[in-house]
Amino acid sequence: MSSSQAGSRPGGRSARVQAAVHAAVKSLQAEAGRGELTVPAVAERAKVTPSTIYRRWGDLASLLADVAVERIRPDGPPAETGSAKGDLSAWAEQYAEEMSSSVGQELMRDILAARSQADNPARCCNLVRAQIDIIGERAKACNEVFPDTETVLDVVVAPIVYRSLFVDPPSAEHVQALVERLWAER
Repeated sequence: MSSSQAGSRPGGRSARVQAAVHAAVKSLQAEAGRGELTVPAVAERAKVTPSTIYRRWGDLASLLADVAVERIRPDGPPAETGSAKGDLSAWAEQYAEEMSSSVGQELMRDILAARSQADNPARCCNLVRAQIDIIGERAKACNEVFPDTETVLDVVVAPIVYRSLFVDPPSAEHVQALVERLWAER
């Protein structure tokens, strides 16, 4: 069970364990690479028992997915450029760059590999939705037209993710063309 699921307590021992285990995963990945990651190695580094990790995450793939979702979490709101279209263009270009990087691709694969934790892809998508919603709220406050979030996901985000995982990473020009297509369909 992921520590982020409903019913887990924010703060306290639960939060300390999660932070220690996440830090252990990140440091072990940096030191030895993915091939050396095991639940016992993570447990030893985090100073918890392997059973704590198995009880909370179920398996290594689910733990890696949980860490990946937290690493994908944006540091702040999307940049403000002065227009909704500009904000979306800047955000989409940055998102494409991050997801197309080797680290971004690895994080997305980790999230998708842990199918036993079906909420991880949804958590990831909700992070993206929240960023798009911020841009949409700014547009509304300025009386600008902005497409609904699901349309942005379908027309801009989905092609970025697909290309990042399965084709050549999208270029900045391709990302801008996706945003232009979104406005042309309005």
